[in-house]
Amino acid sequence: MAHFAKLNENNVVLEVNVVHNNELLDENGHESEAKGIAFLTAWSGGYANWKQTSYNGTIRKNYAGVGFTYDLGRDAFIPPQPYPSWGLNETTCLWDAPTPMPVEEGKRFTWDEPTTSWVEVTNV
Repeated sequence: MAHFAKLNENNVVLEVNVVHNNELLDENGHESEAKGIAFLTAWSGGYANWKQTSYNGTIRKNYAGVGFTYDLGRDAFIPPQPYPSWGLNETTCLWDAPTPMPVEEGKRFTWDEPTTSWVEVTNV
C-alpha cells in the first residue's frame, strides 16, 4: 500500500490516504507517484495537491501527519515546531531542542520552554 498526503494551498497536510500499489503502476509495471496522484485526483473529484509519503522515511524524510508541512525546497515533510526555541535539523527535518535531553536511568524529563531546559518529571 502507498500513502499520500493531501495538502492545502500552504502545503500543510490535511489528511493521509492509502492507495493500493496497483493504482501506481505505469505501463512498464513500475510504481509512479504521478499515477497515484492521478488516481487520487479522480477519486477526490478533482483535488490535485497530493504528495506521496512513506512509513520508513524513504520518501520525503518523514511520514506525513496531519498538520505537517511539505517543504518543496527540502522535499520533506516537517512536523509542527514543538517550541519556539527548538531548531530544525536539516538532515532529519525534525526539530531539535537547544540542548539534548538528559539520559538518566529511571528518570523522565520534559521540556520547559520558559527556562529553555529539561526538567525531571517527578509525579508519575
